[in-house]
Amino acid sequence: MKLVWLAWLLACLVVPLGAYVRLSQAGLGCPDWPGCYGQITPHHAAQDIARAELQAPDGPVSAGKAWREMIHRYLASSLGLVIVLLLIQCCYQQRQRLVAWCLLCGVLLQGGLGMLTVTLRLKPMIVSAHLVFGMLLAAGLAVLAWRARLARVEAPPLVRRLCLGVFGLLLVQILLGGWVSANSAALACQGFPTCNGGWWPTLRFEQIMPLLGSTLLPLDDTSLITLHWLHRLGALVLSLALWIFVWRGWQVPPLRRSLLCLGLAWCVQVSLGVANVLLQLPLALAVLHNLGALLLLSLTWLLLHRVRRKSS
Repeated sequence: MKLVWLAWLLACLVVPLGAYVRLSQAGLGCPDWPGCYGQITPHHAAQDIARAELQAPDGPVSAGKAWREMIHRYLASSLGLVIVLLLIQCCYQQRQRLVAWCLLCGVLLQGGLGMLTVTLRLKPMIVSAHLVFGMLLAAGLAVLAWRARLARVEAPPLVRRLCLGVFGLLLVQILLGGWVSANSAALACQGFPTCNGGWWPTLRFEQIMPLLGSTLLPLDDTSLITLHWLHRLGALVLSLALWIFVWRGWQVPPLRRSLLCLGLAWCVQVSLGVANVLLQLPLALAVLHNLGALLLLSLTWLLLHRVRRKSS
């Protein structure tokens, strides 16, 4: 259906734009929700924005940041509207109604997390959850859009279990990545593969464990290093699982092209992660790293959809 493709394309814009807003420190460009200082656009809130910028020139509010934040909200609202139209169409045609209702629940949940991200002033686990559910929504739309073009394939049960494991590890790694970003820990470890000149840094977990820890109370250096190191360790575990899956799945010839795409996406994603550390987190590369995670999640979910148990 055309509405599914439109929703997927919008989701592929909303997710990286959200990363751009977060990474450019514009997440509180409009510190209220859903409008901007109670107005529908930053243009209508120009006086309030100018007043906030005058009081804190280096703060989170400026005209540019407000526009970035609101454009993200406009696109996210458009995605919600398309999914509502998709639900109406599915109900009218009496097909895939459960899927459409799940999409509506997903976009409502994502909207609620977006509201909490602003109203709770960028609490790291809320930001991370917003990222994970946004990627899940976009990846799910990718499966709906592409599944008719990709045939189901019989494979040994182990291949499906490995694919499911990779999918779960990807979600954990995305959550860790969002946590690193929300706490500004992306550059806590300098150098690669070492961390600040050592192969195993001093770690401390006490400060990073509270699930709703606030960015208003910054973590100390050791905790930031711990958070960053956890993301690196997660990448290592995910890489091992992914290549074991590719190795075992390669025995199923119809899956080889998809597995090759997955392997190439992994290579690009790891390269982007290393480049972000070595080049001191350039904004463009950081956004591409976010988009790479979405690509990996979408490809893995598509593979999970394609692989079915081999009949005995």
